[in-house]
Amino acid sequence: MGTGAEPPLVVVKLGGAVITRKREVERTRPKVLARLATEIAGAQGRRLIVLHGAGSFGHPGALRFGLARPPSAGEPPARRARGAAIVAAEVRRLHLAVLRALVEAGASPASVPMATHALNREGALVALDPSPFVAAVGLGQMPVSFGDVVPDDRWGTSILSADTIAVVLARTLHPARVVFVSDVPGVYEGPARGRRSVVPEVTDQTLAELAPARAGPDVTGGIRGKVAAMLEIARAGVDAALISGLSDGALSRALRGESVHGSWAHARP
Repeated sequence: MGTGAEPPLVVVKLGGAVITRKREVERTRPKVLARLATEIAGAQGRRLIVLHGAGSFGHPGALRFGLARPPSAGEPPARRARGAAIVAAEVRRLHLAVLRALVEAGASPASVPMATHALNREGALVALDPSPFVAAVGLGQMPVSFGDVVPDDRWGTSILSADTIAVVLARTLHPARVVFVSDVPGVYEGPARGRRSVVPEVTDQTLAELAPARAGPDVTGGIRGKVAAMLEIARAGVDAALISGLSDGALSRALRGESVHGSWAHARP
C-alpha cells in the first residue's frame, strides 16, 4: 500500500484523552470529537485508517479488573472474564460515538474490531492480522479500530493498545505517516512546574528521560508508551507525530503532509 499512483496512506490515532473526559466516567468531548471527525472527513487525496483510545470508557474498568497484568494467585477465571466483558462493552460505546461522528462529518467508516484479529501473550501482542484494514481501504472505506480487550493465550484476556496497533500498521502497511492526536501539543521537557517547552524531535534519549508512568487510570503506558510507539514507528521507516487535537486545523494540516507543531519521530532508514 502507498506505492504507485495510489493516494498516500495515513494512520490517525485519536487519543482517549482528547475525545473523552478522562476524569469523568464514560463522557465524550462531543464538540472536539465532531471537529476532529470533520477534519478527518475533509482530508483530500488521502487514504485514512483511524484508531482511537478508550479514555474514560475503558481504562478505569481495565484497572479495576487488572486486565493489564497477570491474573492474581487464586483469582477466579470468571472474574477476569466478567471484567473483560464489561470493558469491551464500554469501549464499544465510545467506538459507536466515533463512528457516528465520522458518518455525520461525511466519511465512510468501517468498524474493524481487533478482538477477533489479534492475539496477546502475557499482555504483549504476538499476532495481528492487518488484512481487514487492507480490504476496507481497497473498498474506498475508512477502517476504524480501537484499543480493546483481546484473547491472551496465557492470561485468558488482556489489553491491546491502539498505539500498538499503530506500530503494527506502520510495519506492515508502510503509511506515509502516523499522527497521534492528544490533548497536549507534544512531549514536554523541563520540570513539571513552571513554563515548559515541547520536544520537537523525540529520540531514544527523550524516552530514557521520561519518568515512568504514575499510578492512574491509563493502563497503556501514558506519554512514555506513546513515545516508545513513535520510536518503533520511526524504526519501521515511517514518520510519527504527536500533536494537539485541541488546536483547530492542526490535524487537517498534518493530514495534508505539512510539518505541524508537535513532537516528531522521523523515519529512520
